[in-house]
Amino acid sequence: MYVLKKDKKEEENASGGSPYSNLEKTSVLQEARIFNESHVNPRKCGHILTKVLYLLNQGEQLGTTEATETFFAMTKLFQSKDPVLRRLVYLGIKELSKVAEDVIIVTSSLTKDMTGKHLMKVNYDVVKRWVNETQEAVNTDDVMVQIRIANKLIRDDDARPNSPLFEFIESCLRHKNEMVVYEAARTIVNLKSTTPRELAPSISVLQLFCSSSKPTLRFAAVRTLNKVAMSHPAAVTACNTDLENLITDVNRSIATLAITTLLNTGSESSVERLMKQISGFMSEISDEFKTVVVQAVRSLCQKFPHKHSVMMNFLSSMLREEGGFEYKKTIVDTIMYILEDNQEAKEAGLAYLCEFIEDCEHTSLAVRILHMLGKEGPRTSLPSKYIRFIYNRLVLENSSVRAAAVSSLAKFGAHCENVLPNILVLLQRSLLDTDDEVRDRATYYLKVLMQKQRAFSSQYILNGLQVSLVGLEKALHHYTLEPSEAPFDIKTVPLSTQFISEEKKSDIIEVGRTKGKLAESRQDIFAEQLASVAELAAVGLGPLFKSSQPVELTESETEYVVHCIKHTFPNHIVLQFNCINTLNDQILENVQVEVEPSEGFELVCNVPCSKLPYNVTGTTYTCLRLPDDAIMVAGTFSNTLKYLVKDCDPNIGEADEEGYEDEYILEDLEVTVTDHVQKTVKPNFAAAWEELGPDNELEDTFALTSMKTMEESIKNIIQFVGMQPCEQSDKAPEGKNAHTLFLAGVYRGGHDVLVRAKLALGSSSEGVTMNLAVRSMDPNVSEVIASAIG
Repeated sequence: MYVLKKDKKEEENASGGSPYSNLEKTSVLQEARIFNESHVNPRKCGHILTKVLYLLNQGEQLGTTEATETFFAMTKLFQSKDPVLRRLVYLGIKELSKVAEDVIIVTSSLTKDMTGKHLMKVNYDVVKRWVNETQEAVNTDDVMVQIRIANKLIRDDDARPNSPLFEFIESCLRHKNEMVVYEAARTIVNLKSTTPRELAPSISVLQLFCSSSKPTLRFAAVRTLNKVAMSHPAAVTACNTDLENLITDVNRSIATLAITTLLNTGSESSVERLMKQISGFMSEISDEFKTVVVQAVRSLCQKFPHKHSVMMNFLSSMLREEGGFEYKKTIVDTIMYILEDNQEAKEAGLAYLCEFIEDCEHTSLAVRILHMLGKEGPRTSLPSKYIRFIYNRLVLENSSVRAAAVSSLAKFGAHCENVLPNILVLLQRSLLDTDDEVRDRATYYLKVLMQKQRAFSSQYILNGLQVSLVGLEKALHHYTLEPSEAPFDIKTVPLSTQFISEEKKSDIIEVGRTKGKLAESRQDIFAEQLASVAELAAVGLGPLFKSSQPVELTESETEYVVHCIKHTFPNHIVLQFNCINTLNDQILENVQVEVEPSEGFELVCNVPCSKLPYNVTGTTYTCLRLPDDAIMVAGTFSNTLKYLVKDCDPNIGEADEEGYEDEYILEDLEVTVTDHVQKTVKPNFAAAWEELGPDNELEDTFALTSMKTMEESIKNIIQFVGMQPCEQSDKAPEGKNAHTLFLAGVYRGGHDVLVRAKLALGSSSEGVTMNLAVRSMDPNVSEVIASAIG
């Protein structure tokens, strides 16, 4: 495949994930239109085709129309003589032929490549002989061949246990050939929706192979059992004795698979014994297998949280041993996960991380650990004991680590009044640092901390600003272009949202003369698109607050497909209707959605789509003014798609001059409280709660009789208000009848809002009792949020 050249980076940067991890289906399919160009650029087409294959292999689903268009665009690449590109085309054809229509058309091109010498210039005669030998092999009655064919057929048809194919596979479990038996067992355990009863015969066979004298059979059996244990751990429990015997296997790969399988199937009483057995051979295996073991330990800690001390001891001992970046990163990630998920493990986990950064060779890991110490350390029983470890980084480490250490120290000073004088002294020493980033951070934090105001420290240190950097840059630039006596208002800056990668957009912005690059978020792109619509720009909408996920207003198979994205502004809501005409014998003109708003909402303007040809997405907008009553924020709108229809010849695409008016009823659209709220993360909820104060607090008690479990209550409360759970409070502790949920968000207009919901689980008839407290900078906001939950 084609590979883009990259600069050489540190080990940890090179392992940061796939370059295709942020691809979007829509943008990639648009790029694929380049396949239709008369002149094929093999390298560029190969790069785009690789993206398509990546998305398909990640489980991305293409509709029939999308698949067909991409399929036939892909076949245009047969005009290229580049062998690598043609092989990529084969992979694409194989993947899309299951969904696309009229795929038989490509047969001639495939036949040409198979019979010609284009792709087989070397050893052509040898390859040609393979064709005959392959044909003979397919026609043989050898059971090994037959079971492979049956395996493919049973997967394609998703056959059930009562089918002849399944019966044939099951009969092969009793074959005299060991490999046939293994293939049959592997096929059965990999089937979808297999029940433990159907698995039992295959598990028994694999269990026998675990004690085979042949290492290949032992490895194959334990590897397959390892996979089964991830989805059906109880079914593999019967093999635990045999698996324990494999822990001492001379083949370390077999031993590793055995131990990771046992970690998935073992009981709570066996945890300590397993940890001791693992420790005995960890030094003998590669980092790759060590990483697998650590990941299995993480799963075990989720399963048995009360055994965290045993597993933390094991992980800390692994940190002290030699190992590469990926291995150490996996251990650090696991320790952080445990200490965040289990309050009882917090101080022990932080102590192990402090010990590790004393000799940590990886900058990125040291920075992450310092961030974790700053986040969790101030809220422990003795915060001062962590300060020494952090200050040592200021003395001994590189500039990136020193800068992280300054930020971590500042959080201790902001949260703990008793250590603030010492923190101020340490930060003042950093004012003389040789690195400007370290000096700038120290100066900033000193200025904030010397105010000695907890609300100030909470806003600017503990919880920080959560604005879009792209939006901030644009807002500041606009402010400088239009001088005003009014101070710059941070509330006019959109909140930060998830970044996306969209190559057709200019998603990289140079900031001044620096080398910093800011990626646009989905919301930044929407703000830019909406600002370019003249009719909407004339309304004076102000900054975009939130853009919802698309809401379907039609069935996916109807003649017109419409989905809506709700864009919330300070005093308006813009409905963006994306429309697709799926009829190839019609062209629609002057397309718009007639909206009947709920009481209080006022129609401002409609922006029609001038033309909607076949299978091309067109957009029409409806702008509504929000109700004057600040409490009225929700409503249900009825919608009708209206348009002028012109019949056309699907072969040439020419439409009639005359048309006729028509309309299409769409589903109702709901605007809810969640459309007015953005999620924000508050790392230190207590500080944020104190910062808002009790002035606009609303408190009430509710009986949630329809909710029978703590988990159900938490899920529904979060769904009602669309706010962000803080401090992992969305995870209810096992076996407890009381829990407190913390939620944070920003309400339309830039108003911070926090929710503290104390939940108590009663009997099945009583459901859950909730004591709800809402704090906000605006009393109306508190009332809106409280009413949404209550």
